[in-house]
Amino acid sequence: MPGRILIIITLLTTLACSVRQKPPNHFQDEQRKQIADYQDKRDVEGLLLFLSHKDDTYRASAALALGSVQDTTTQHALGKLLIDDTSDEVRQATAFTLGQLGTTVAFRYLMQARSSNRFDLLDEAIGKTAPDGDQAPDDLSSWGLYRLALRGKVTDKQVLRAAAYLNASLQDNVRLGAAHFFSRCPVSIQAAADELIRSVVEDSSVYVRMASAAALRKINSPNVRDAIVTHFDREPDYRVRVNLVRSLQPYALTDVSGTFHKAIRDQNINVGIAASEVLKQSGKDSYPFLVTWARDAKQWRVQANLYEAALAAMNNKELTEEVVRICEEEKDPYAKAAYISALGNSPIQYAYVQQQLFSSEVPVIRTTAISTLVRMNHHPDFSQNMQRIFLTIYQQAVQSNDAAVIGLAAGALGDSTLGYKRVITDLSFLYNARQRLDLPQDIEAIHPLETSIAYLEGKPAPLPAQNEFNHPIDWSLVKTITADQIARIHTSKGIITMRLLVEEAPGSVANFVHLSCSGYFNGKYFHRVVPNFVIQGGCNRGDGWGSEDYSIRSEFAARHYREGSVGMASAGKDTEGTQWFITHSPTPHLDARYSIFAEVIQGMEAIHAIEVGDRILSVEIE
Repeated sequence: MPGRILIIITLLTTLACSVRQKPPNHFQDEQRKQIADYQDKRDVEGLLLFLSHKDDTYRASAALALGSVQDTTTQHALGKLLIDDTSDEVRQATAFTLGQLGTTVAFRYLMQARSSNRFDLLDEAIGKTAPDGDQAPDDLSSWGLYRLALRGKVTDKQVLRAAAYLNASLQDNVRLGAAHFFSRCPVSIQAAADELIRSVVEDSSVYVRMASAAALRKINSPNVRDAIVTHFDREPDYRVRVNLVRSLQPYALTDVSGTFHKAIRDQNINVGIAASEVLKQSGKDSYPFLVTWARDAKQWRVQANLYEAALAAMNNKELTEEVVRICEEEKDPYAKAAYISALGNSPIQYAYVQQQLFSSEVPVIRTTAISTLVRMNHHPDFSQNMQRIFLTIYQQAVQSNDAAVIGLAAGALGDSTLGYKRVITDLSFLYNARQRLDLPQDIEAIHPLETSIAYLEGKPAPLPAQNEFNHPIDWSLVKTITADQIARIHTSKGIITMRLLVEEAPGSVANFVHLSCSGYFNGKYFHRVVPNFVIQGGCNRGDGWGSEDYSIRSEFAARHYREGSVGMASAGKDTEGTQWFITHSPTPHLDARYSIFAEVIQGMEAIHAIEVGDRILSVEIE
């Protein structure tokens, strides 16, 4: 009987991860597959040959593929294609890729093309490549202005231009680009204060309201403060309230305490978390508020943040002992880690945090503990008499078998502001640690370790380690994945249904499908939740440092990050592995920097409800 049950379970698992055969994806076409394979292998010569193909579709696909490769030697071939090609599809793809290159040469080709033809991707690419704001066109689109702002290339004239794009009579997407421009603008946006307040209060699009609300943090004025306080009570969408409370950071807590008190008790926990994080920057006068609110808080993440904020305002020994008592009683590893982190403002508790670092078997406890010790090391109350003690702690941490702990401890030793170069006489423990780390699995730890060794030896900082090509796309699997393939993520907060974008990101999708069907994600945690930004999971350690012994390639497309976009987490280009995230709202600063491999089509309510420590129960590929 047990053997029969095992056969049935195996059959059910196979059926759950089987994929439908219709409609097929476009990689049944061998030419499409070849282009994607060249992209995966970063074969520039192979892709350049396709730029002269007689078929528009193949030229466009090859041009787009070069946007993931990002080789500047292709800029002249791409520029010529942009100017001469008659296909709109090809020009769109080519403009995107020239924007990815970010060079002055690319900018010249884009401007030449714009003299006879305008389209959205062209203006965005110009925003990505313009040497400075003065050289950008006066009538650049709102999204073109946004790309300039991301690069810090904005002029005062463009602030006024963007303000005009907030006009309610314009399309939602135009206003959205302008609102995001102001949220990232590197120069004063005071001149747009009235337009931004009106946008927050009146705009019909929640996405525009939330981006405009985020922009208000850049303006410190009584009018803005009063508008935030008034509208906070009226705003129905929690994401706008999150951004509003973040924009209260410039003001004294005594002037806005009522709004913060409401925010930390908001019915949506993300608002409380955001408010408690802002309060970490409060001054000494805030201490009485913070202690009272911390003791009253019901949710562990809010409470830990408030304790941390209180200890930042005043390093009170009795309060640190209160936090230690709570930490000792806490069973949830994520909550325990949060209370450990709250002690970062209290170097007097280093021995307790040290004990957590070396006694815990839970990765998130260890990484939080070493990070907290490093913060203590930077604290104004850190005594130089403690430097030798911390050196011993860091040396022991580097000699551990935990790559994350090694990387974080090595980073502290290589920090010129901490002064360890004067007291370290033997680097053998660092070299021994480097021998125990391997690419691609330990890439995040290797770079800080190698950088610290170079610093301590008085040598120039090394270039970041690069992963060699090590995990080709499984094309036999890709060809079984349908063009509209559905995946259902069963979580402790509900089901998330998403459509996999196999035709845009075949390597990422094949990787996700393989891991899902092997049960890899079952039982893993959502280890990272940033209010009104992302939820993130898929880490085999549960702390964000986890990976496997392979990496896949970045697959960038002209698709924008919207609400419910699913992207691959990475430590830099071509370092993706098992971790992925889902966005709460539009996050255009991630565009073409993180691979989008799926879009949520149902279950956003679960995504908005997920908290750190919630679980992925299983992933079903339909």
